[in-house]
Amino acid sequence: MSPRTPGPTRRSVRILIPAIGVPVAVALAVIVPMQANAAVDLPDKTVEQLLQFARSSDVSALSGTIEQRSELGLPDLSGLTGAGGAMGGSSSGGGTGGTDAAASAGLDELLALATGSYDARVYLDGEHARLQVLDRMAERNVYLSPTEAWYVDSETQAATHLTLPEGTDVEQLKADAQAEAQRLADEAKAEAEARLPDGQSLPTPQEVLDQALARLDETTAVSVGTDGRVAGREAYELVLEPRTSDTLVGEIRVAIDGENGAALAASITARGASDPAYSIGYSEVSFQAPDASVFAFEPADGMTVTEQVAPISTADEIAQWKADAQAKADAAEGATVPDVPQPIVHGEGWTTVVELDAQAAMAALGEQAAAEGDSTGSGEGSGSGDAAASAEQAAEASAMLETLTQPVDGGRVLQTSLLTVLFTDDGRVFAGSVPVATLLDVATAGS
Repeated sequence: MSPRTPGPTRRSVRILIPAIGVPVAVALAVIVPMQANAAVDLPDKTVEQLLQFARSSDVSALSGTIEQRSELGLPDLSGLTGAGGAMGGSSSGGGTGGTDAAASAGLDELLALATGSYDARVYLDGEHARLQVLDRMAERNVYLSPTEAWYVDSETQAATHLTLPEGTDVEQLKADAQAEAQRLADEAKAEAEARLPDGQSLPTPQEVLDQALARLDETTAVSVGTDGRVAGREAYELVLEPRTSDTLVGEIRVAIDGENGAALAASITARGASDPAYSIGYSEVSFQAPDASVFAFEPADGMTVTEQVAPISTADEIAQWKADAQAKADAAEGATVPDVPQPIVHGEGWTTVVELDAQAAMAALGEQAAAEGDSTGSGEGSGSGDAAASAEQAAEASAMLETLTQPVDGGRVLQTSLLTVLFTDDGRVFAGSVPVATLLDVATAGS
């Protein structure tokens, strides 16, 4: 028998990272650069036709090997998490060290998946999916099915088993979700129609695409590139190039399967660079249904298994939650608690800069949390502990910021090959795919 441990652990966090990655990897699964080949001569398509072709793709089964490569120019992130890092947490004191270390391990994996280089196998057949991340001397697997999910780490010999509550009617759950999605779509359509001038109707899908391409053309040159091969398959190439030189992005290339319209390759190249800053994709792929055995998992003897039950709410529970939220909002009317400041958008297109007053936002969130605690009585006797925790978190955040960034006039800056983030001394944050000088100009103009 495998020993089983109840309750949440870091595995409940870690399962979300690769589990979310499965549909993303399936949707984006790509490898670059695409190999141009004179022997490939697919039927000509315009940009509009190629987008429609990709949109109509109905691939529901595949297996393949994904390769992600990232050269973003990020500083070394290993010191931010894990033992001894700025975000590693204490190893003593009330037993919280284990929790902090577990959270750091999950953050390590998230950073590696988002910004690192790795190989993985992906399998898909209808409602069954598997992602197999291949580490140097081990592997991590995520198995997904309509009724359960597994996250398995071969290095630690640990697994998390996520199941639905006992008695859950999966088919009814699907029907309820579809009905809710249709209701929301109908509401959105009705609201959109109500805002239209008399005599006008909502645009057709074709008109929406035409309008989107027209807007995109204002900032981006979109073209169909050279036919080529990706993972042995003939593919079209869609190329997007910013019309401005004031952005860090040089071009984006996407390869689309010439037979079924599935995405096969994509890359983002920084301005002035010859190699992609980021690419992810297939080195091999088959669109035949994988053998059912690849979706089956049974924990080996000695493997530690943590059982988790997915928090599935019933329709009545959702309705009650909405009613409680509305009652809480009504009770808060007239209160003096400040609103959280919203982001400010400067510019447009590829040179867009987003500004957030982080200092004011954190203060407003703190006041809102305090107000909620006062109204429920949950904040009694916890003030000093909360203050100490907040001070510790602020110190950790400051250490992390100093590790990641470089000093500039008026603040500190984090710059990668595709994105720049400016943290000003007065607590504002600016971000965009633009040079540091652009962010400094925007910050100075708004100060």
